[in-house]
Amino acid sequence: MAMTNENRNVAVIMVGGPTKGTRFRPLSLNLAKPLFPLAGQPMIHHPIIACRKIPNLARIYLIGFYEEREFALYVSAISKELRIPVRYLREDKPHGSAGGLYVFRDYLVEEDPTDIFVLNCDVCCSFPLSDMLAAHKKYGGIGTLLVKKVSAESASEFGELVADPMTGELLHYAEKPETFVSDRINCGVYIFTPEIFLAIQDVASLRKDRATLRRMSSFEALQSASKLSQTDFVRLDQDILTPLAGKKKLYTFETIDFWEQIKTPGMSLRCSSLYLAQYRLTAPELLAKQDGARTPTIVGDVYIHPSAKIHPSSKIGPNVSISANAHIGPGVRLIGCIILDDVEVKENAVIMHSIVGWKSSIGRWSRVQGGGNYTSKLGITILGEDVLVEDEVVVTDCIVLPHKTLNISVQEEIIL
Repeated sequence: MAMTNENRNVAVIMVGGPTKGTRFRPLSLNLAKPLFPLAGQPMIHHPIIACRKIPNLARIYLIGFYEEREFALYVSAISKELRIPVRYLREDKPHGSAGGLYVFRDYLVEEDPTDIFVLNCDVCCSFPLSDMLAAHKKYGGIGTLLVKKVSAESASEFGELVADPMTGELLHYAEKPETFVSDRINCGVYIFTPEIFLAIQDVASLRKDRATLRRMSSFEALQSASKLSQTDFVRLDQDILTPLAGKKKLYTFETIDFWEQIKTPGMSLRCSSLYLAQYRLTAPELLAKQDGARTPTIVGDVYIHPSAKIHPSSKIGPNVSISANAHIGPGVRLIGCIILDDVEVKENAVIMHSIVGWKSSIGRWSRVQGGGNYTSKLGITILGEDVLVEDEVVVTDCIVLPHKTLNISVQEEIIL
């Protein structure tokens, strides 16, 4: 059935840029963070696939300040797969989460959408967009936020909010407050009506007026020139959600499903396991299955790329993702790890709670292992691209930058 102008929707996925992915090094040194594979699919793929739940979806936009060439192949492939136009819109500079939307507002309203879905790329969750949309329609506000209850200890790491338990209205919002506000946090998934652009415009206009009216010395003017040019830098959380809270404009939808933020390589390993578990419900065909003596022993949730070569005497899983053209030798044991493209793991090696970078090689009887603490800097082992671990070497809780050779055992080191 053809879509009418009254019921079209568009989706936006905020992908950030290279200056935003520094905590993701060394994995982001040669690949844009949104393209890093989780459960065998690029990080950005998971929110994009979730957008299929959106009724009458006219178009998906990716907004960020990476070079366009970094996303060109993926955008082309996913557009064909979904049969929905996907377009990357590159910011000339960072404009903030709300400013980025406003800069491209003409594109976003081109389809005359009823609602605009906004998802952050570095969020890992089930993306309950259908249920969220139903709540959004019932509320009748200009925006609905996905929220989740977390522990009081971890809440301060995120945007904390207070909502009316009866109506769902957002009453108060504080981004990473110093004192405890609430155990409900902002999940970085939104539905807005086009009216949100008026709110963003009001903030930007107010800043420009203040910048114009403010009296300053010539020295202050020189010092503030760069700041004045940032009057169009508008953040969704502090600049939009905080002032609109309590004005019957914004509402909340609480999820009880899994949710994590993917800021570090350790969290990418955790989120890969969450997406693998979700495949049981959403895409069981992506999970590896044991098929007699010709296939390796599979334990739990495992993704194996079709081009990977896995010796039948190896034992894989749980929570393992193996990328294209990897070679896993006889007797290898893999647990809770991500094996990237063109990796070779030689016979009887063990890899646990680790990420093994592209084109790396793990020697015979070697061990690459982490403690499994996803939030600690050295809680897992990360090997960058083209790292050679020689035979019978043990690497424990280390970060190894690209193109290194390890011929002695190391523990809790960052190897530059």
